[in-house]
Amino acid sequence: MKKLVIIDGQAGRIGSQIIEQIKGRVADCEIYAIGTNSIATAGMMKAGADMGGTGENSVIVSCRDADVIAGPMGILITDALVGEITAAMSAAIGRSKARKILVPINKCSVYVAGTQNLPMGELISAAVKEIIAVVSRGQCC
Repeated sequence: MKKLVIIDGQAGRIGSQIIEQIKGRVADCEIYAIGTNSIATAGMMKAGADMGGTGENSVIVSCRDADVIAGPMGILITDALVGEITAAMSAAIGRSKARKILVPINKCSVYVAGTQNLPMGELISAAVKEIIAVVSRGQCC
């Protein structure tokens, strides 16, 4: 069974939308909702995640054996998401052998060259499409 870890902060809206769109579309996959705070975790659990955890240690532990990690691009940047991403979190995500599928968000002094200014729904749909393709092909790590 593949382990899909969705990491999000703030209210967990991006993670929730990823979970809602992917739930039931990928076989042999367990979805973990890992929030940087309890509100984000609760929102992602409500969206249909199989397991949930909150905080720095949950991020670190869940990334150890993840096959795919997904969420907003800020999860790789220390102090992103209004300070919710710690150095230990971004390091654990970055060091994980999991395939990382990120939603590019050009905010908080970060600009991703080559991205298009698309509505958030389209960016999330593109991420979900890639998650499904990667898991289906077995090219997670």
